[in-house]
Amino acid sequence: MSDTKPKSRHPKSRLRKYSRRAFLIGATAVAGGVAFGTYVVKRPHDNPLLADLKHGEAAFNPYVKITGDKITLIATHTDKGQGVHHSQAVLIAEELDVELDQVEISFGKPAPAYWNTGLANDAVPFSAFDESLAARATRGAISSLGKVIGLMVTGGSSSMPDQYEKLRSAGAVARETLKAAAAKETGVPVAQLKTERGMVILPDGTELPYTGLAGSAAEMEPVTDVALRDPSQWRMIGKPMQRVDVVAKSTGTMTYGIDVKIDGMVHAAAKVNPRQGGAMISYDAAAALDMPGVQKVLVLQGEMLDPEPDGSLTRRRTQVGVAVIANNTWRAFQALDAIDITWGSAPYPAEMNSHWQTLSDSFTEDRLDSEWRTDGDVETALKGAEILQAEYRTPYVAHAPLEPISAIIRADKDGAEVWAGHQIQRFAQMKVAEVLGLDDPEKVTLHNQFIGGSFGHRLEFENITTAAEIARQMPGVPVKLTFSREEDFAHDFPRQIAMARSRGAVKAGKVDAFDLQIAMPSVVTSQMSRAGQPAIGPDNQIVAGAFNMPFDIPNLRVRGYRAPELAPISSWRSVGASSHGFFAEGFFDELCHAAGADPMEERLRLVNKSVHRKVLEAVAEMSNWGSDLGPNRGRGIAMVESFGVPTAEVVEVTATEDGIKIDKVYVAADVGQIIDPINFENLMQGGVVWGLGHAMNCEITYSDGMAEQSNFDSHEAMRLYQCPEIIVRGLENGDAIRGIGEPPVPPAAPALANAIFAATGTRLREMPFANFVDFV
Repeated sequence: MSDTKPKSRHPKSRLRKYSRRAFLIGATAVAGGVAFGTYVVKRPHDNPLLADLKHGEAAFNPYVKITGDKITLIATHTDKGQGVHHSQAVLIAEELDVELDQVEISFGKPAPAYWNTGLANDAVPFSAFDESLAARATRGAISSLGKVIGLMVTGGSSSMPDQYEKLRSAGAVARETLKAAAAKETGVPVAQLKTERGMVILPDGTELPYTGLAGSAAEMEPVTDVALRDPSQWRMIGKPMQRVDVVAKSTGTMTYGIDVKIDGMVHAAAKVNPRQGGAMISYDAAAALDMPGVQKVLVLQGEMLDPEPDGSLTRRRTQVGVAVIANNTWRAFQALDAIDITWGSAPYPAEMNSHWQTLSDSFTEDRLDSEWRTDGDVETALKGAEILQAEYRTPYVAHAPLEPISAIIRADKDGAEVWAGHQIQRFAQMKVAEVLGLDDPEKVTLHNQFIGGSFGHRLEFENITTAAEIARQMPGVPVKLTFSREEDFAHDFPRQIAMARSRGAVKAGKVDAFDLQIAMPSVVTSQMSRAGQPAIGPDNQIVAGAFNMPFDIPNLRVRGYRAPELAPISSWRSVGASSHGFFAEGFFDELCHAAGADPMEERLRLVNKSVHRKVLEAVAEMSNWGSDLGPNRGRGIAMVESFGVPTAEVVEVTATEDGIKIDKVYVAADVGQIIDPINFENLMQGGVVWGLGHAMNCEITYSDGMAEQSNFDSHEAMRLYQCPEIIVRGLENGDAIRGIGEPPVPPAAPALANAIFAATGTRLREMPFANFVDFV
């Protein structure tokens, strides 16, 4: 909760279309969606584990299954390297009283029971402010939609907010039901029974394994009146642990989606119009068909986007590319390169300067998506003042995970099986069913897999739908589609391009006014349209990480302008905040400098929430802020709240003769409750490296409608020798648990830019910074 109320409510414009009735319906959905009873009702559609249950096996809820030979924990959130497979198991095991080496951890099957309540509740993060009726309606509508369609999704740093209560409750229900079964078998009162290491222990020391009690427990109604343990009793949560996947990943034995093999499968590679949404005009595959190992060349059908005079896009199915079927992936890649293809034009501006011009032209009233923050009176404050103004820019950036996207699909007229790692499992089923013409997505079985990096990439479906289109033409044959790195880059949906225009003024050595205006295309509209779902209301990602800056600046306004759709875009690690944290904290630093105020002290003076203050104080203490670093050195501070997590970073740099050297980074964040301190530290450090590296070096640019960057050599993040020492501190003062996968990213760029200014006097207002300064 905020310690200080804002001076005014903010949203207007199109937000006002929401009614009070819409809000009330949404609020009811939120309240009803997280009730404990939702997860213990013994109906197959509520508990998917019951559908395949054999005699003598127990499934007390959707997350715990016990048979005569093993205990299985269901961890439905997709593991992309962030350790959530481990963390979910820890939450169940804490209450179930098992050790992780005693259990099998499964991704489970897609089902409505696993809908993500955490994402719905955090979809509109108004933690710093009184929510408007419209914002609450948006939150409620998303929650209601998520429940109705069974929105099973990993993203938005929502895994722990979603699962923290659910999984501990699931473990507790299973534990108490097993104790009740033991009491029934032995006649010993439940109050005299203990549990430890997967066993119920009688007063005389007799140990009854959970697996031996499964049959009895299966005949009982689950014990649902269970209190969760006090944190003082925790054995695992909050304690340093070795993740369950560390050994496999360290020894090269982990099976990722790209490693899966199915008997009888063929290998496929595809080439689709690099002008995304454009058609294929013609092709000549004669040379490819004569190459060793090549079995056939298929034409791919897909959606083409036709631009209309009003700027909208009309979809139609047409030929979009070709696929090669071969006896191994390399031969398929080589054959693709031998095909002569003529491509159609792009449905968006072909050259990069037109993209920037579109943003520049979008700062108009008819493009105003929302006015998310209006404290004080900015226009009055700026009248007669010496106005500081600046324009900031952030480019498109690729996801570029280390594991290229892939999928295996075997399909026939009756259904399909899919082996792939994906973050929205039920939507993936729907997309495959749509391509195959199946009348029910439940006819598609998805075997989710470990993912070697995503950063938002595997929220998309291009590998799934392309593999399905190939499988449709080869019924009964398992088809393994693997994207080349170049094809992955060409068909990535990158981070949004964005532009900000800021004005501000200072008074009596203090920041007095800040007017921040941001223009970008809607990432929500772009992404949801590909998922076949409607975008609901204004897109808060146009101002995320900026409108919720936790500072009581006397006169503060944040506006978002929805630019026309350009190149298709998608969620990228921290989404809008990855750009807008740079816009907000970069210009705030400029205002501090203009006022002659210390950047840390000014933030501490203006910060309006105690949790955020403690984060700033922590990073100030960690970095010994205010001490003399010596010549040619500088410090930069930035704090951004994203996904409800206040995160502050201090970057220290040295200006050498050869360029900027990043020396140290200090980062502090408050997530309410840390599940595993080691994994927390890893995620914080990884987020910092990700944010710094992309701010330094990365951009996607378009020429002739195609992305010019096609591999890591032209989209180069931070090198190992450039990586600074990163010191981490986690705080637990917040009143709700939050995820940490994305929040360390947004402060990295502005903290680095502000440090470079402190060391050199050069102000950076556009990424990538390497276009303006050298790094060593």
